[in-house]
Amino acid sequence: MWFMAILSWLAIIVQVSFIIMSLAAGLYYLTELVEEYTVIASKVIRVIIFITIAIYLCLIIFENLPLGLLLSGIISQLVHLCILKNFPFFTFTSVPFISGIILLFVNHYLAFTFFADGIYPLSQVLGFFTLCLWIVPFAFFISLSANDNILPTLAETRPLVSDDSDVVSHYFSRKTKKYGLYSFFNYCKDNFLGSRVKKSF
Repeated sequence: MWFMAILSWLAIIVQVSFIIMSLAAGLYYLTELVEEYTVIASKVIRVIIFITIAIYLCLIIFENLPLGLLLSGIISQLVHLCILKNFPFFTFTSVPFISGIILLFVNHYLAFTFFADGIYPLSQVLGFFTLCLWIVPFAFFISLSANDNILPTLAETRPLVSDDSDVVSHYFSRKTKKYGLYSFFNYCKDNFLGSRVKKSF
């Protein structure tokens, strides 16, 4: 009996490890796609936002959820549309970005206080959280490093040094460190997996 218990715990550890590796590989692939196709990613995020607004409207019509929770969710989706205007550039100190973060916490608080009663089953609660609260912020999260490889333009938000009007040479001479999910995955790949040597035959 004790050996089967140990075996089951070992199997759980192996399964969780596979799930984590699969999630990491999927996130790496998604961030690579977003960096490669920023225009398509912007359109996909816009469609996801409109679908989420439609879900909120259906919840207002068909379900008996608190109106404050649903209106707060719709307002947060409108704020997400404001953030999407400058995609793939994110200004972390802008009013839409900060208000989007605040509304994310407010929506989670309102949802947790409502669903804490246990009236709805866990699958419905997870469905609400996934489609109404998590999917759009997750899409923005994997898009944070999308502007790392965008060609520079004069409309870029960072000011040029002195009177240098050569945007391209200024862009490639910058030594700023890149942050984002894709940069983090590349760092992990380079430092933990090592470099693969191609065989010559």
